[in-house]
Amino acid sequence: MLRAPIQIDPDDVEFSAIRAQGAGGQNVNKVSSAVHLRYDIHASSLPADVKERMLALRDSRITQEGVFVLKAQQHRTQEMNRADALARLQEVVDSVATPPRVRRATKPTYGSKQRRLEGKSQRSQIKNLRGPVRD
Repeated sequence: MLRAPIQIDPDDVEFSAIRAQGAGGQNVNKVSSAVHLRYDIHASSLPADVKERMLALRDSRITQEGVFVLKAQQHRTQEMNRADALARLQEVVDSVATPPRVRRATKPTYGSKQRRLEGKSQRSQIKNLRGPVRD
């Protein structure tokens, strides 16, 4: 089942500008160039199965209420940080877009059984030779 790539609806994403942390001199103290992205998974327009898998992720960026929170502060401009945050959100959505493959149990082949038993008997012989010497 091949599915078209899931596009994130910009109306589902909420941005807020904040001041970036870390080094950067006067610019970092004056300009709110970092971006906080909030994406409510329950209220989003994602398909139900994708929402389920996204909420099941063990990710510290997903709150108890099901809101994905992301902070982008790598770039000097707010527009670039906004684009970076959207790209990172898209990566997470793409990672859960395809359902995991179902594992079907298979039986070991006859040859693999024989090789396992041969290895066990060789190991047994080695261990028997370690014992006391008998005449």
